[in-house]
Amino acid sequence: MKLSTAVKSSFFAGLILITPLVVTLYVLRILVNWSLQFVNPVVRETRLTQYTANIEVVAQVLAVVVILGSITVLGYLAKQRVGREMFGNLGRIVNVIPLVSTIYVGVRQVANSLVDRDTAYESVVLVEYPRKDVYSIGLVTGESPTVAEDVAGERLYNVFLPHSPNPTAGRLVLLPDDQIHEVDMSVRRGMRLIVTSGIGADEKPTTLPRLDESAD
Repeated sequence: MKLSTAVKSSFFAGLILITPLVVTLYVLRILVNWSLQFVNPVVRETRLTQYTANIEVVAQVLAVVVILGSITVLGYLAKQRVGREMFGNLGRIVNVIPLVSTIYVGVRQVANSLVDRDTAYESVVLVEYPRKDVYSIGLVTGESPTVAEDVAGERLYNVFLPHSPNPTAGRLVLLPDDQIHEVDMSVRRGMRLIVTSGIGADEKPTTLPRLDESAD
């Protein structure tokens, strides 16, 4: 083997080895910097550095603990009767603000689908979109309005086609049953598949009965 070939081969081997590490560190740095914009205000307002011998890193760690603890307390309160009423009123207030309500409801629905088994989505389906023989993951949200079915002359279903990796954005399509392929996949797993862009997709879906058969 020529020296130049050996050097070139070794260089690319080293590049392949170090690139994932560099990219990982870069992404972690972005996430840390993004998180600090929430952590640093807590450090300043609570003056945590006074209790950590002016060591800012320790104060930031304590701030993270405070933030996580606060989120946990809010979650506990939200599960109680008083909390449900309080946060329910907050949700109703948000729902009357046009643009904010669209974002809030979409993000909350996605978050619920990732952690809860009960969601507003009925099932996960596959749809040939944007062209034939190319399948997109869709979420059935219910039957279409009667006026739409009158135009199509058959039963239609509302199917939301979320974008990946941001499932809060997507496209709503109205499809007949013969264009919908229902699969044996939970909504939670379907949403995780979308959010992770297909990473870790280790289950092979199986076909279920058609939607109109289950409705009979």
